[in-house]
Amino acid sequence: MSLYVYAITGASHPLNLDDVKGVGDPPADLRAIRGDSVSAVVSDVPDDLKVSRRDLDAHHAVQDRLFEDGVTLPLPFGMIAEDEDAVRAVLTEREQEYAERIKGLAERVEFNLKAAWNEDAALRQILEESEEIRNLNEATKQPDARYEDRLRLGEILAQEVMRRQETMAAEVVTELQPLAQAERLAPPSEQYAVNASFLVDRERADAFAEAAGHLAERLGEQAGLRVLGPLPPYSFA
Repeated sequence: MSLYVYAITGASHPLNLDDVKGVGDPPADLRAIRGDSVSAVVSDVPDDLKVSRRDLDAHHAVQDRLFEDGVTLPLPFGMIAEDEDAVRAVLTEREQEYAERIKGLAERVEFNLKAAWNEDAALRQILEESEEIRNLNEATKQPDARYEDRLRLGEILAQEVMRRQETMAAEVVTELQPLAQAERLAPPSEQYAVNASFLVDRERADAFAEAAGHLAERLGEQAGLRVLGPLPPYSFA
């Protein structure tokens, strides 16, 4: 039977799974498939598995529960194996790689910072700070405004917004990099101007959270910077 795979753990992980269930409706029972030095946490694949809030929450609940008791390599949602033999074969083939990665993530957590760019607030600030853009904006509001001026205003604003997004992303990394062991920066998207993940020693988690909070305050409402963590090291597993 096909198996849903949640995470890889070290052999010494206690695997306390009695108080948590897996994906599906009704929620699936969890179990571990053990190798010599690593284990995989799995459940049977439900017939109705889909990208739903219920199953996403269950997927992360299992990973969070494992993370409470030790290092894990959390896997993306929807990771399916053909059967137990297939899982055991992968554990055997990649055992050393998994064990080394688990060792490298010991006592480390992830923080994720997302900035959902507030375009209205950003445009207000740009107009306040640039006399040239402010004058051009006023010119485009006149009855005899030229099409070329409107086009130029749109281009200038787009360039300035992009420049500020890039500056903000660089500031986030520069400010927080000294407190982290590693970072991953995703390209800007329509949803997020900044989407950065940091791998942080657990003993520095409070200091990192405090620094990230101060940074969010300093960037202000136009950035809308949200700090999530500490989390299992999803981005570094």
